Amino acid sequence: MRRSDFTYDLPEELIAQQPLAARSASRLLTLDGATGVLADRAMRELPQLVNAGDLLVFNDTRVIPARLFALKDSGGKVELLLERPLDGSSALVHARASKPLRPGMLLESRGGPIRVIERRGDLWVVDFPEPALDYFERFGQMPLPPYIRREPDSSDVSRYQSVFARKQGAVAAPTASLHFDADLLASLDARGVHRAFVTLHVGAGTFQPVRTDAVGAHVMHAEFVEVNAEACLAVASARARGARVIAVGTTVVRALESAAGGGTLVPYIGDSSLFIVPGFRFRVVDALLTNFHLPESTLLMLVSAFAGREAVLDAYRHAVAGQYRFFSYGDAMFVTPRADAHA
Repeated sequence: MRRSDFTYDLPEELIAQQPLAARSASRLLTLDGATGVLADRAMRELPQLVNAGDLLVFNDTRVIPARLFALKDSGGKVELLLERPLDGSSALVHARASKPLRPGMLLESRGGPIRVIERRGDLWVVDFPEPALDYFERFGQMPLPPYIRREPDSSDVSRYQSVFARKQGAVAAPTASLHFDADLLASLDARGVHRAFVTLHVGAGTFQPVRTDAVGAHVMHAEFVEVNAEACLAVASARARGARVIAVGTTVVRALESAAGGGTLVPYIGDSSLFIVPGFRFRVVDALLTNFHLPESTLLMLVSAFAGREAVLDAYRHAVAGQYRFFSYGDAMFVTPRADAHA
């Protein structure tokens, strides 16, 4: 497979720059992976697409205000984006500056001096005046994705965060979760739909392009995953009652399928660099709610693995023609698998 096998044309004006007034007001495109049949729906119709007893699995990660600005001694500006905290007061960060950083350099920020320790691949280890998570919570700003071409405002503090975000650690939102509000959750409860949670702390690497033309040569970024015993029991109970396990977002797919990598879903805590591409056989997930993803991205490849590349690209072309809103603050898809998606 080539990276170019996962491209599509997207007019820039379809990239959503602001959230809608109501979380659940988005449109919803359904794709039957077994037949390729598409239907234009609304997010508020989701309770009609699921069955009593089905299990929705959400990612309960909480987005950190992970973008920070600092100055070199020369006055040059540096933008730091947290990838993950390390031991003590250090962290692994992405850095953007007019000239490269150097080990030993001191950066000045509103919260005091930041020391540059060393380079690690494309990232930098830096040391803060206090534990990194505390520092970013006090002095950082919400890390809107690079395709949202505006500065974050006060509304992003709540809207670039799901209503059930609780475990601090992500630097990007699990965006399929952003469509859920109290009214939609109440409708799902009334339908008899069950709910479970896993954690995957989304890293900034989720926005990194696939740099190799051969898809198999791409090295996936690692992200922290926790699938606890309660989530495993919820999945087993859904199986026992003949119900579906529906992942809310690609991060949930990666978390569940990572925990089932040995053949059976078991509790798991640790990093995952699972790269899901066509040919992958799913062990846990029976349906997927997801946003629209960047061309040639690992997330688009995951959805293609689940529902079939041609069917997914046809759906994206349909969405473009229908003026759907794309990416983090955009509309959603409800996807069922192709016939041979499961192990």
